[in-house]
Amino acid sequence: MKSGKVWLVGAGPGDASLITVKGLDCIRQAQALVYDRLVSAELVQQAPGDCEMYNVGKNPDRHPVPQPQINQLLVDCARRGLNVVRLKGGDPYVFGRGAEEAEALAQAQIPFEVVPGISSAIGGLAYAGIPVTHRDYASGFHVITGHLRQGNEPQDWGQLAKLEGTLVILMGMTQLASICQQLIAGGKPASTPAAVVMHASQQRQKIAAGRLDTLVEQVAAAGLTAPALIVVGNVVNLRECLAFVPEQLPLAVIPPRMLS
Repeated sequence: MKSGKVWLVGAGPGDASLITVKGLDCIRQAQALVYDRLVSAELVQQAPGDCEMYNVGKNPDRHPVPQPQINQLLVDCARRGLNVVRLKGGDPYVFGRGAEEAEALAQAQIPFEVVPGISSAIGGLAYAGIPVTHRDYASGFHVITGHLRQGNEPQDWGQLAKLEGTLVILMGMTQLASICQQLIAGGKPASTPAAVVMHASQQRQKIAAGRLDTLVEQVAAAGLTAPALIVVGNVVNLRECLAFVPEQLPLAVIPPRMLS
């Protein structure tokens, strides 16, 4: 039997309408859809009625389907001749384990293609009114994971504190207090603007913004929890000027088929 193909598709930061045209068309032609917990239900519903559906979503503290099983699922579906869409939040290659899945497919000689998505590290912050760069405030940015593979050395936040520009931290909420403390100990001024964005780009988006030394208290007072984005840098000061509130926007609408 001829092998099927796997598309690793980025679903974007949360708002369903932020998916790319190509990504949406892939979903609408999928014969098997393997999707994550944070992917919009509206996108999942775009799959054909006879599409095989596999929810492999992970919780912050529990992975009901281990990564090696997800890799094997993609291989097995393709070997049955199916066209498979692996739908992942944000961009597949930005801390989404997409590269690990692509490696598994390459090793199994399964054809695959990557359809990039809007990373929450950029698009999610934009919806919060926080640009990752600005000529007056940050000439660069760094995207950092707060959650490393088990057994790896922890992030050296003291060294990361010395970096210029904007720090965007994904999967770091469970260590928020420690991260803030270590950044300050490493030389970041306690007064450095900082913010946390929860449910970025969605109508339920919530933001807590302040300083590095007060952020933990502000996040607790606002009731923000994981998963959420952490951003540190002077660009946070632009939030009130640049913010546009998703609650005031029309409901996101998935457009009809755009590609033949």
